[in-house]
Amino acid sequence: MSQSPPARLDLAAVGAFLVACGVPVEGELSARLIAGGRSNLTFAVADAHHRWVVRRPPTGGRTPSAHDVAREFRVARALEATDVPVARTVALCEDPSVIGAAFTVVEYVEGLTIRTQAELERVDDAAVKACVAGLVSALAVLHQVDHRSIGLESFGRPRGYAARQLRRWSGQWEIVSSQQSEHSDLAERLLRRLADSVPGQQRHSTIVHGDFRIDNTLLATDNPGIVRAIVDWELSTIGDPVADVAMMCAYRHTGLNLVLGTAAAWTSKRLPSVEALAGLYEAAGEIRLDHWEFYMGLAYYKLAVIAEGISHRYRAGATVGAGFDTAGDSVAAFLEAGLSHVTR
Repeated sequence: MSQSPPARLDLAAVGAFLVACGVPVEGELSARLIAGGRSNLTFAVADAHHRWVVRRPPTGGRTPSAHDVAREFRVARALEATDVPVARTVALCEDPSVIGAAFTVVEYVEGLTIRTQAELERVDDAAVKACVAGLVSALAVLHQVDHRSIGLESFGRPRGYAARQLRRWSGQWEIVSSQQSEHSDLAERLLRRLADSVPGQQRHSTIVHGDFRIDNTLLATDNPGIVRAIVDWELSTIGDPVADVAMMCAYRHTGLNLVLGTAAAWTSKRLPSVEALAGLYEAAGEIRLDHWEFYMGLAYYKLAVIAEGISHRYRAGATVGAGFDTAGDSVAAFLEAGLSHVTR
């Protein structure tokens, strides 16, 4: 199988775009890939005196509506006026001719990123407990924002959220799974169970992040209990906050290690169980986790689709970085976990 070339950024084009937007650029730009391939490509970009983060979609193997950097930018810009911690937005380029794809520029936030269990081991038990409390609190704060008051009334359609999510993710599955997929029967069984138990209209619609866990945040370096910025908003929309909590909890599954190609911090046994994590959220957010089994089943279905999508891009030679060859090995486990919830 051919391997994709290293991810690169046309720094001259990025610099010229920033200058055209009135952003001061002093000297030659340099770039460092922070993350790439599984999601949007993320670069730390700097000149002599400034630092930014540039995000663009992956180079290939993309699915419709995924990797929408413009969507990320719009929700982050709206949230700047709230108590939700986000990186300050700088510029959005929707013209693909500039660097070959749309891209966003936000401020560089200095913070601690805990991605692996090895990194988590450097944090003592008291700090881990504070970190979990800070993460749950940050998600609860997000769910308390009135999206209409910050200009996001058209960011998503709250009515029919659960049914729409099911249609969207089943459509993604059809795109990324091969016709001879060994997981097709499992996926079909879970999809049927979910379709038979779609909840009605939720009482309380909020902004949902869609991908919330420890490594999609930047923490204060001197206090991991403080979330300095929530990042990776590409799956955000308006919907049921219970779905967000379920996704956060489903990520505790050890299959995430195969998706990320490492022992992920969020799967560590040092962190609370799914039940304890859900309880912490209910206490912090004062929102009942109604239809919990459905949303846990849906969360695991999403994870299966995400893992299959990464495997799809790996097979297409459109990935950047290590560990992509193992993502497909988690698909069956996620589908089975989903079935265990919806058949209860």
